[in-house]
Amino acid sequence: MLGVTPQTLRKWENTGELLPERRSKTGTRYYDVNKLAGINNAGQPTICYARVSSHDQKEDLNRQQELLEAYCAAKGWRCEVIRDLGSGMNYRKQGLNQLLELIMTRKMKRLVLTHKDRLLRFGAELIFTLCELQGIEIVIIHQGEQPSFEEELAQDVLEIITVFSARLYGSRSHKHKKMMETLKDVTDPQDTTSTQQ
Repeated sequence: MLGVTPQTLRKWENTGELLPERRSKTGTRYYDVNKLAGINNAGQPTICYARVSSHDQKEDLNRQQELLEAYCAAKGWRCEVIRDLGSGMNYRKQGLNQLLELIMTRKMKRLVLTHKDRLLRFGAELIFTLCELQGIEIVIIHQGEQPSFEEELAQDVLEIITVFSARLYGSRSHKHKKMMETLKDVTDPQDTTSTQQ
């Protein structure tokens, strides 16, 4: 895990830099994996993740970033902010993929969010579990009151409807553009270069 030899571990024990949790009667050293994971990412930055769903929410994205930076500065944490634009149901966002790579390679110490749903609408618990397995702390600034089951269900249904509506209208728009280009090519006899190629 640490990329060092057993001799280095013995040396660290002698100098007090890293002590084993316990020793067997035969002298085998046993270490706490969670503590070792923490040692491995001790010099790593805190990663803040900010996300909004659409371009017209850019001001909210800026406010999230300012809040995250101020929170980390108050705690004395060195931080980097990942900004993302896209639905909470889109798992292919550039920033989310960057965050996942940092988690999987343990190149961060903690993850800070303004709200839990800024990460993902569905599946945030999976990413939280990955962080836990990698020894990465999770901080959610605004925990707030948990919504009731009915409120959470209504929010989820609205999010699903919004995403599918956007896909449907986007699909229609694409089909409309394609049809207009085809009609233009058919009705414009002067432009023969596009039809001959």
